[in-house]
Amino acid sequence: MTEMIDFAPQARLVAAVAEGVTDEQLSGPTPCPEYEVRHLLGHLIGLTGAFRDAGRKDMSPVLDQDPGDHVPDVGPGWRAELPKLLDELVEAWRDPAAWEGMTRAGGVDLPGAVAGIVALDELVVHGWDLARATGQAYAPDEASLAAAQAVLTPEEGDESSRGGLFGAVVAVPDDAPLLDRVIGLSGRDPGWTPGA
Repeated sequence: MTEMIDFAPQARLVAAVAEGVTDEQLSGPTPCPEYEVRHLLGHLIGLTGAFRDAGRKDMSPVLDQDPGDHVPDVGPGWRAELPKLLDELVEAWRDPAAWEGMTRAGGVDLPGAVAGIVALDELVVHGWDLARATGQAYAPDEASLAAAQAVLTPEEGDESSRGGLFGAVVAVPDDAPLLDRVIGLSGRDPGWTPGA
């Protein structure tokens, strides 16, 4: 059986960071150049719902949507919606069946175990995006960071860039904190600030 990873610590962290976002920060910049904070929150809502459904093997139309097709936004109820979806995501991936067989996300068929790790990576990286954009502390648990590092580490011989969801790797010292190394692997500068 595939090793399961508990999403709860990372989901709680993302929920806490989202709770700390002020209305005034919604139009602020993020490490994702095309997203303001409101769009990043909208993306988190969308990916959380999609990966919840992927874990449940609920083949809803949302699983066929390419997340890059549009710039997401938040509605007036986002402060209640995101924590609820995060709780549902945690529960979906606590079921061993979520990690077995095949599922679908972003219009791509993939093994459940891969979808689970990708979902966790999305929470880690976009949680950092949100925390950094809004000036909040951010310290993911070691299991979540290790899972994200495994997803983001390039194939042998492809150290400089990857296609698809991730941009060129940003070089980070080998002795940097694991979070900084994960963020560098995601194509982001760990030193990014809203004023930069």
